[in-house]
Amino acid sequence: MNLALFDFDGTITVGDTFVPFVRFAMRRRRLPIATARFLPVGIGYQLGWVSAAQARPVLVRLALGGEQSARVADLGVSYSRTVLPGVVRRQAMDRIKWHKDQGDAVVVVSGSLYTYLSHWCRPLGLDLICTQLEESGGALTGRYAGRDCIGAEKVTRIRERYDLTAYPVIYAYGDTEDDREMLGLAHKKFYRWTEA
Repeated sequence: MNLALFDFDGTITVGDTFVPFVRFAMRRRRLPIATARFLPVGIGYQLGWVSAAQARPVLVRLALGGEQSARVADLGVSYSRTVLPGVVRRQAMDRIKWHKDQGDAVVVVSGSLYTYLSHWCRPLGLDLICTQLEESGGALTGRYAGRDCIGAEKVTRIRERYDLTAYPVIYAYGDTEDDREMLGLAHKKFYRWTEA
């Protein structure tokens, strides 16, 4: 059995799913204030002064901080069933199926949120390592539970969960600089679906 590591946004999907989910889950009444407060960060991101890793926690705090966990969890189920099927690449699904048919362990390793990714991965029998939202007293705090699962954190989490020496071949699939460290673990690496 080999190990196949897949980034989600931009690799399995045709684009980002994180920001669309936050918009999907945010209450309308929060939109004007959240937009105004996020605007400087958003401009900084567009100009390249603020990284996605810096911008996304701010967005989560403004849009989802204080929301009932159960409500956002229900929206995660809905998002996984109604939105994600429309943005998943056929090429990615074919490759995942190929790995599953070989008996490989297939893992989605993503900075996107457990709230919706868990409901997409579970029916497909895929393992999941990702970013999780922190909860307290039945509500979201607006922070992450642990670190954002990007860059070097992906490698840390993979190594915590898997004994990499147990797999004859490790495959990795990614599409951004945040996936480079994960690709570095692999014998066979694919960057934007081209073998590197």
